[in-house]
Amino acid sequence: MEPYEDCWIYSGSAKERLWNKSAIGRRINNNDLLLSPAEVIFCCNHRHLDWPSENWLEKESEKNPDLINEAIILEALRVPGNKIILTENLQKNQDFIFNEKTWGLRWNSNNHPRDDKPESEVIWFHSSEYIEMNELLIWAIDVGSRNRIAEVLIVDNEQAVVTYNITSENPMGELLPPNEEEKIFISKLENIKIDRGTLYFGFDKWPSEQLGIDYQNGRIIDEVTEEYLFKDKEDYSEITEVFADLLERGLHPRPGFKYGTEWRCYDKKIGTDHAPWLVVDPSKNIMTWESACLASRLASGVNKIWLLPLKNKKLWSYLGIIRPPTNSRWTNPVKK
Repeated sequence: MEPYEDCWIYSGSAKERLWNKSAIGRRINNNDLLLSPAEVIFCCNHRHLDWPSENWLEKESEKNPDLINEAIILEALRVPGNKIILTENLQKNQDFIFNEKTWGLRWNSNNHPRDDKPESEVIWFHSSEYIEMNELLIWAIDVGSRNRIAEVLIVDNEQAVVTYNITSENPMGELLPPNEEEKIFISKLENIKIDRGTLYFGFDKWPSEQLGIDYQNGRIIDEVTEEYLFKDKEDYSEITEVFADLLERGLHPRPGFKYGTEWRCYDKKIGTDHAPWLVVDPSKNIMTWESACLASRLASGVNKIWLLPLKNKKLWSYLGIIRPPTNSRWTNPVKK
């Protein structure tokens, strides 16, 4: 191999097979392959190519401290048979449009870039990194506009890799939101202030099942619900704005404490089905990937989707971090 700018030119006998079978690298000159350093590592480990020099890995890692993690991500994607073209190899190629933040395009094992459209766009992070939530949402929306999966791969200090799909969710239910008459009715009821809320009583029938929690012959309303009922919309706190938005979407938000979230949200009358979504407080929008992966795994374990509300152009959007199906959870091979 010969160095070329920040990459390496491979002109050996395996170059045709590397491209035709695995879509590795970028073709240049007379079908030679231009390989990124991460692709060089993959080819040396999995395609029996010789290392460019004895101390090559040490020298390249010194130039790019992320190289080993990048190579681990590439390995996790390619070992199951996926074909990955790094976007740095596509800057001069007009055949594919992709987001500027995308690291690579992925094809499944049965497809090839010369014939097929990519299945997903990929970015990767280290587990200790903080998430720019709004940027992640904008990226996912853009990727989805091309009918591609928005895939994030996370690598940790053990060099283990996990995969998540990033979505812009649109949670909707079939329930009617509380109306003004119901709000006025509640405002006229007898009530007693209690810790973290108010107990309302003296009614024959409570007007809206989406508001409050039954207790004895009364109803307990928490502080967020009270703000929703009795303040003007322009005076809502951020969390009350989200609560109001969920109600307008026909959902029934209930406390989500036991799931580590603000609410679990039902899209039908309680008792008909489980709550499909777990929605966190919008102020919890600064977290590392370690925390996000833990939350998403918990949600997946109870068959729910973890959602983070984010304000996008004065409207609330919902970012989903979802564990993909078992046949699409790319991870690196177990090393002993």
